[in-house]
Amino acid sequence: MPQLDTSTWFMTISSMIFTLFIIYQLKVSKLNYPLKPTPKFLSNHNHTNPWESKWTKIYSPLLLPQQL
Repeated sequence: MPQLDTSTWFMTISSMIFTLFIIYQLKVSKLNYPLKPTPKFLSNHNHTNPWESKWTKIYSPLLLPQQL
C-alpha cells in the first residue's frame, strides 16, 4: 500500500491562504466608507403648550393632610 505524499501540502496550503488574503483585500478595498460624521444643526422651535403658560403644582399623596 503506497504512502500518502505530503510534500506538496505546505505549498498548497500557503498558496491557498495567500490567495484568500488577496481576495479579501480586494473586496475590502472596494467598500465605500462614509465620511466623517458632521453635526446637524437643528433649528430651535419654541412650541407653546397650554400647560407651559400657567403654573401647576403636583401634590404627593403622602403630603396631603390625613383625614380620619
